[in-house]
Amino acid sequence: MGFWKWRGKSRGRGAKVTRRYPVPLTAHQLWMVSLSAPVSRDRTASGTTLYPFTRVDDDRARSWLADQWEITTRAELVDRLDDLARTGYRARAHRLTGVAPLAWDAALYVDITRRGFACGMIAEGDAWTALKNIVPAVAGTYGSWREYADHYLLGRQVWRDGLRGTPDADFPAPQAVADAHLRALLDPANRSSPWNLAPWDAIRQPDQPAARAR
Repeated sequence: MGFWKWRGKSRGRGAKVTRRYPVPLTAHQLWMVSLSAPVSRDRTASGTTLYPFTRVDDDRARSWLADQWEITTRAELVDRLDDLARTGYRARAHRLTGVAPLAWDAALYVDITRRGFACGMIAEGDAWTALKNIVPAVAGTYGSWREYADHYLLGRQVWRDGLRGTPDADFPAPQAVADAHLRALLDPANRSSPWNLAPWDAIRQPDQPAARAR
C-alpha cells in the first residue's frame, strides 16, 4: 500500500464537506464507507462521504489519529492498517471465544483510513484503494449487515474486556450506547442509515449511483 504527499494546512475548516467533495458516492463507495458506520456514532460524523465528518476539520482527524492510535506519520498509518487487515484484534478474540470477528477490525480499518485521508496522510484515490483491499474478505465472510453488526459487537466486547484493570478501562462508551447505535443502523425505517442506503448485496452488483437519504 503506497502513501503520498501531505496536503498541508487545513483548508476551508468548518465548511460543509459536500462543498469540498460535491460528487456523491457510488453504491460501491458508500458500501465501503459504511463498514465504519458502527464506530461513527458522533453527531458530526458523516456516513455518506469518504471524509469522516459533515464539516471540514482536518486538524480534528489528525489529532484523533495521534491521541487514539499514536499515528502521526504515514509509516505508522500504513503499519496500523496492515495489522488490522492481517490479524488485528480478531486474533485475540479467536483465542478467547473461538470466533474471529473480522467486522470489528474492518470497521476500525475503514475509520482510520477515512481519517488518514481527512488529514492528508493519504490521497483520495489511494484511500479508495485501501478500502477496496478489504472488500473480498468482508463480503466473503458475511451475508448481511446484521451478521456484520453481530460480529462487530462481539469484537467490541472482547476489546472492552481486555481494558479491564488498565488506565483505559473507562475509555469506551457503554455497551448500551453501541447496541442502540447498531439497532438504529439496522432499523429498516431509518431512511438516513447508510446500511439502508447501501444494502449488503450492493457490493455484489454492478456499481451505480447510491441512494440518497430522504
